[in-house]
Amino acid sequence: MKLCDTAALVPDWTPPEAPQGAAMSGQYVALEKLDADRHAAALYQCYEGEDHVWDFMPYGPFTSSALYHRWVKEIVQDPATLFYAIRNLETGNWEGVASYLRIDPQNGSIEVGHINYSPALQQTRAATEAMYLMMGWAFSQGYRRYEWKCNALNHGSRRAAQRYGFSYEGVFRQATISKGRNRDTAWFAAIDGEWQALKLAFETWLAPDNFDAEGRQHKSLGDFMKPIRVASDPTI
Repeated sequence: MKLCDTAALVPDWTPPEAPQGAAMSGQYVALEKLDADRHAAALYQCYEGEDHVWDFMPYGPFTSSALYHRWVKEIVQDPATLFYAIRNLETGNWEGVASYLRIDPQNGSIEVGHINYSPALQQTRAATEAMYLMMGWAFSQGYRRYEWKCNALNHGSRRAAQRYGFSYEGVFRQATISKGRNRDTAWFAAIDGEWQALKLAFETWLAPDNFDAEGRQHKSLGDFMKPIRVASDPTI
């Protein structure tokens, strides 16, 4: 028998549909397909004066609302990505963005990226629920693999990936050049066979009884995810 014949068969494989931008909502957050006229001004306001949120992005910061509006108008035309605006239902404000990219229905693979949470959204239940909803949509549609990649120097993003249940898969050295600097890229992924356990972990963490009256968690999401992740990032 050839070595390649030992690889698992994928019987009756039907590629899922590419995302079309359907709205998503939960207890704490709502996501809408990003639109320059509807969202850009509010998003710019939440990012204004917080230039550090652009440190690991290949674009930004933006020095005016008009420039950010123009960028949003251009990026949403890119067929390789599908951006969402994120509304924190506890504040009622648009406070961040995230996108699907590297969308490969033929192989059942899709990535979440361009995640840019304003300080108001960071470390909130809404922030976590947004990632839960995006991951849940992908696996519910039949995607087999859900990826997360980031600059290897972005330790905050690397910690977040593991907190959300992604398994560490290594670093691609000298993967790209970003803002004139070398970027090594850290890779993480979750696969469909892990989804039910990940889903239960998210839902248990998001449940109201996991928080006290001041909104403080009783048990961390990372604690729920530890038994599920296949590999831990050794640099964190």
